[in-house]
Amino acid sequence: MRLKAVERGTLGDSLLYTLVRMVSGYRAPDVVRTLRYRASFFGAAHGAHTQAAMRGTSAWSVGERELFAAFVSHLNKCHF
Repeated sequence: MRLKAVERGTLGDSLLYTLVRMVSGYRAPDVVRTLRYRASFFGAAHGAHTQAAMRGTSAWSVGERELFAAFVSHLNKCHF
């Protein structure tokens, strides 16, 4: 079940989601919709955490971390 408010988003979100579908041929991923919904409550904090994990100091390069994330997404059958 998807919340209509998250699925639809604001007018600006709806335009963005339409653009994503037109350019890519796919609907905007659920994670994008969730992060944009009430961004000040959840999206900003989660985005900052993700950026720290993916771009912060690490023994792994940014490319390696992106590859790990893509592989895990593939295993989970996630299109993101």
